[in-house]
Amino acid sequence: MDHAYKVKLGRAKCALDLGDGSERAEYVNQDYILHKLGRPHRCVNIMYTYYPKDAQWPNRISKACADMNISFQWDYPYDDYFPYGADGEPFEQMKDIRRHGQDVLLTLTIDCSLEDSYLREIAGQLAPFGRMRIRINHECQGTWFTHNKRFSRKEIADFFVRFHNIIKEEAPNVSTIFCAGFTDEDGKVEGEDDFIEAYKKADVWSADCYPALHYGWPYDVAEVGGGQYKTETIAENYERFQSTAARLREITGRDVYLSTAECNTDGDVTGPMHQGEAVIRFAEYFKEKKADWFNGISMYQFRDRGRLGLEIEDPNNSSVGIEQPLLQDYKKVLYDSYFMPELSRKEEVSFPVDCRWGGSEDAEGIEIPVRLEHTPEFFEGTFEEDLSLMIEMQGKWFYKAPGVKTIDFMSLVFEKKVDGPTELAMRIFITPPEGVNPKTDKEDWNLNYYGRMEKAPELRIRYEVPGRVGIE
Repeated sequence: MDHAYKVKLGRAKCALDLGDGSERAEYVNQDYILHKLGRPHRCVNIMYTYYPKDAQWPNRISKACADMNISFQWDYPYDDYFPYGADGEPFEQMKDIRRHGQDVLLTLTIDCSLEDSYLREIAGQLAPFGRMRIRINHECQGTWFTHNKRFSRKEIADFFVRFHNIIKEEAPNVSTIFCAGFTDEDGKVEGEDDFIEAYKKADVWSADCYPALHYGWPYDVAEVGGGQYKTETIAENYERFQSTAARLREITGRDVYLSTAECNTDGDVTGPMHQGEAVIRFAEYFKEKKADWFNGISMYQFRDRGRLGLEIEDPNNSSVGIEQPLLQDYKKVLYDSYFMPELSRKEEVSFPVDCRWGGSEDAEGIEIPVRLEHTPEFFEGTFEEDLSLMIEMQGKWFYKAPGVKTIDFMSLVFEKKVDGPTELAMRIFITPPEGVNPKTDKEDWNLNYYGRMEKAPELRIRYEVPGRVGIE
């Protein structure tokens, strides 16, 4: 390792996000997900609810109302997400997400009657979490969530604008997402007259998309001729996104990106063996069309009690996931260069090196060339400094937590052998060790975390082993 360079982490042409936990599953830690998928996402979407004035608060509503006669997922007094602020969550999850080189996407269903003081408290809590996003009262064109049952569309939009303005005052680093519907047959976006001011304020526009969905889960079964489910073609979905983006830009005069914060095909409807085909085709469609007005697909979700996850939750043990065929299909999208963040080498540097973590689409780290003669028997890196690091080689990422010294890189060559002399680029980024940006005297403290690496890691690359007992 005679040389080192600055390296810039930038945006993908179309980013990939991942849902982790909802009414259908619990949160899965980022170490496990990184090992399963091999690389981080732009954002990880966690879903929470906040109805602090309700009698059942702060209990999870399905537990508080376990004796209710429920025939539809959203029949409870408020939404069956984990309660925001209960048991220290979602803050520990948000820290976990950011340490692992990802931005937080917080979906929050929230009581639109709350006074500003509640909203300022939430905004203040989010301020240290860098360039995160908050999706406020999503799918607000629908009828199922509590916000749609208690408030009109105009009231939902007015609340979004009020909350957005408070966030910009208290946590300007946080981007707001307005999530509603698509264009109707008349060419207007569903509810646009009521929602127009929210669309004018939001930093990101979003609409959820499920080409196949068993929306009656878990209270009926999707069978031919029975059950509550729906299907749509990929072409139909694309055309709806395209017309919606064009209409919103026309009526707002803004060039805001459209994205989908929830997207999957339901294995309950397609069967698990064919579920991934539509997921791949959906992503390929946007790639082929070069949809530069669209910049994000969020897979809903990593683990699910039904069939909307890359894993199914083991009904015998909720902490265990059962990988579905969808996971390997999804990795074909995950490792397509169109959906991967850009990594570019910059000027040569010498240690110590100062690094900046601005987020999953804007960071500056260190690139170290590493030479392998052929597939090694041992490939490890020892880091003497107590840093939180995300390390990338050939598209595969590794995490080093503070306090950890040695990282085993051998999984890099388990599936992809090194046939001959090869130079790899080891890219190292310093992420916030506590998962938050500490407040400093720098004006950009809530946008950027700064760290220093004093020396390069010590690499142990060996092509021989002491012995293969019982083999030779």
